[in-house]
Amino acid sequence: MTETKILDGEGAGAAQLVAVAAVIVRGSRILAMHRAPAKVGAGLWETVSGRVERGEDPRVAIGREIAEETGLEVALDPRPVDTYVAQRGEEPMIVIVYRAEHLRGEVIQSNEHDDHAWLSADEFAQRSSLTQLASAVRRALM
Repeated sequence: MTETKILDGEGAGAAQLVAVAAVIVRGSRILAMHRAPAKVGAGLWETVSGRVERGEDPRVAIGREIAEETGLEVALDPRPVDTYVAQRGEEPMIVIVYRAEHLRGEVIQSNEHDDHAWLSADEFAQRSSLTQLASAVRRALM
């Protein structure tokens, strides 16, 4: 987990988590993952995501998360499609969202998720309460 000190502005001096998310695209659909019951955010539909470890490049972090959570081979666009501020419980968090093109493989779920689906942007927005991520999904499909 990477913590960054905010030096000025509202919340000065607060530590923030840095997280990454991947919108994995296959044709006109994206991979949605359903959080397992025993995990934080249980029952939530999301994309592949995780924390950036201290000193880790965010692109390396999202590659690691894709491998751990799906086992898919993808082509990662190195430019983020979105970045936004969110909350993880009581902790402030910055989320960096990348687009990845599915190349090959079938999803092999980790224990973090109990279901997955290839959804359109509209279907994802209907299932997920993460409105900022749903907006990033739309941008990734443009």
